[in-house]
Amino acid sequence: MFSRIVIALLSVASIGLATAASAADRPLEIGYLPILPDAQLFVGLEQGNLQQKGAPAPKLVQFQNGPAMTQALIAGQLDVAYVGIGPALVARAKGADLKVVASNIVEQVNVVALGPLANYFTSGDPATAFARFAKDKGHKPTIASYPQGAVPETVFQYWIRKRLNIDPNQVHLIYQGEAQIEQSLLTGAIDGAVVLEPTASLVLSKLPQAKVVAHGGQLFPHQPGAVLVVRDKLIRDNPQVVQQLVAAQVAATKLLRDDPEKASGYVQKYVSGGRLDRGLLERAIRNSHDQFEADPGTIVSSTKNLQAFQSTLGSLKAGAVDVDRFIDTSFYNKVAK
Repeated sequence: MFSRIVIALLSVASIGLATAASAADRPLEIGYLPILPDAQLFVGLEQGNLQQKGAPAPKLVQFQNGPAMTQALIAGQLDVAYVGIGPALVARAKGADLKVVASNIVEQVNVVALGPLANYFTSGDPATAFARFAKDKGHKPTIASYPQGAVPETVFQYWIRKRLNIDPNQVHLIYQGEAQIEQSLLTGAIDGAVVLEPTASLVLSKLPQAKVVAHGGQLFPHQPGAVLVVRDKLIRDNPQVVQQLVAAQVAATKLLRDDPEKASGYVQKYVSGGRLDRGLLERAIRNSHDQFEADPGTIVSSTKNLQAFQSTLGSLKAGAVDVDRFIDTSFYNKVAK
């Protein structure tokens, strides 16, 4: 009788080990956007330290906007995602079993105005720039932004409502993907946009009259940006895989800060379809030096503030997320030690 119990227990243990092994052996499904705030992923892929040696190559799933990735996360279609904190909060609020284990970047958002609108910011009170433009031109300025709920849109709303203290109806806000925003700016189809790098550097290089009229902390102090999220199940079943991802995140962040020239070579093939000039991309990385941040502990407070503001906008209809439990600093802390 005793021997049968022992054999049964050993069989259960063997099944558990086999399940863990098979989970570790299958490719990780990683979602991402082809944007500079996801640069740590691209550096980790090219350096080959994103996963442990011998692990199968990850399956990369590209998205064009955060809301689309949110739906994939809610549906359980990804193991890992490099995504804005806004969509991550929405996915978690709607039941996705996710944890933030590293930050990518902070204060990443810029407001770029084309020449006619930029002039109103350089001459006179910025808080009255939109109103003065509308009075002179006979129409409200059209500003393009990432979709509702995304970090850039939320940060822009915070800027005009809380920092400028103006009625949001003073602008005509439209929602586009990054490629559309870039094209709209370059063709003059809009008056300004809420953008990330390298779009800001690209537009300024091609349109000398365009200007960044607000950026980073001017919009929202220590705004959280893109983050690295993983499934709770991955943390439970294969914590060593998560630890490797975070270690790669820290190493990639250091390279982005310390050697933009080398980092640009790794990032170029993934951002904006690989069509960007490497020199321009290097400039964008240099401009983002102080924004690359891997420590998730630094964004806990600002994420709470962002979520509270999103709630006032109605972006978190599914309810608030417990940020202290949502952001897991343990993996980063092990690397930092």
